[in-house]
Amino acid sequence: MRNVKSNEGGEEAAELEAAEASRLGARIRELRQARGFTLEALAERSGVSRAMISKVERGTNNPTLVVAVRIAQGLGVGLSELLSPPRPKQARVLLSPAQQPTFRDAESGVVRQLLSPAFETRGVEFVRFTLPAHASTGELPSKGVPVGKHLAVEKGTLRIDFPDGSVTVEAQDAFYFEADVPHAFVNAGRGVCVYYVVMARGPG
Repeated sequence: MRNVKSNEGGEEAAELEAAEASRLGARIRELRQARGFTLEALAERSGVSRAMISKVERGTNNPTLVVAVRIAQGLGVGLSELLSPPRPKQARVLLSPAQQPTFRDAESGVVRQLLSPAFETRGVEFVRFTLPAHASTGELPSKGVPVGKHLAVEKGTLRIDFPDGSVTVEAQDAFYFEADVPHAFVNAGRGVCVYYVVMARGPG
């Protein structure tokens, strides 16, 4: 967790980080209040402290990816829905980079970019991840519902850590797993790692 008032990375980066923190905090508060949850209730459901959630809601801190995922699960939504309100289903949708909900983990440098439309009826999500050298997403909790993850590495070397071992995926390799256990994505190379994940509700 990093305070968004830090000026590391330049003034423009700091302003972007602060704006994203403010939007995310407002979205979390909106979803929490819509469900009638107190800060204490959300803290209990998510495993994130009340103080941390309060700071995130006020936009004074950007959460790490792991914290954001836990808050999303506590609210009963996916991370993509936490980042942006879902839209009605449409037959054709063009998304410019500015319209692709993006999460930046200020602590690790991990960037998560949703490439598919966030429809109200969630089914499949197409996500692009960028991990700086030696960066890790941190241990992501298992999904509350069956979710299959189809993964392909575009650049670099990715290691996926599971409780019972690790799998290394090289550039151009593809890998599938069911996200029913905690897992972490780690950049095992010396340069930037870019990979894509398609998440499908239900195994297969």
